[in-house]
Amino acid sequence: MEKLFVVRHCKAEGQPPESPLMEEGHNQAEELAEFFSTIQIDRIISSPFTRAQQSIELTAKALKMSVETDDRLSERILSTENHDDWLEKLRHSFVDLSMKLPGGESSQEAMDRAKSLFVELIERSEQNVILVTHGNLMTLLLKHFDDTYGFEEWKQLSNPDVYLVSFKDNDHKLERLWDK
Repeated sequence: MEKLFVVRHCKAEGQPPESPLMEEGHNQAEELAEFFSTIQIDRIISSPFTRAQQSIELTAKALKMSVETDDRLSERILSTENHDDWLEKLRHSFVDLSMKLPGGESSQEAMDRAKSLFVELIERSEQNVILVTHGNLMTLLLKHFDDTYGFEEWKQLSNPDVYLVSFKDNDHKLERLWDK
């Protein structure tokens, strides 16, 4: 693989898996399609969540490709319980990767889940791959490539967002491409 494009979904109506894109999100999906229109893409893999699939379907259509779904790109569940201080708990989860709240997934578990997909991809022949996911998992996947990524980088993500991980000679470079 030469290029891995990690995409955060466009603006959605909510957090449940079936939440669709807002009208603004559909407009952003059109911008994503335009953004990727001149880039050679060999494969597109998305979270099964509706908002992620809707974010990339126009891109896939324009590129005459199909979108595969993979549960490993689903959003990380911090906890199945409500927490008034959930933002502080999320912040702490980027420091203590093993912290696990009731019904939730630790940062390390979520990172390992996403990383397992990446490991499979590097063994395949596709050169340029798009992964469409969610903010928390996206940040954890980026943390795999650059350990400095954490809570502050998560807070700075936009909907949508696009990062590129370029690979060459057993090395990689990470850069943010989306600046809208």
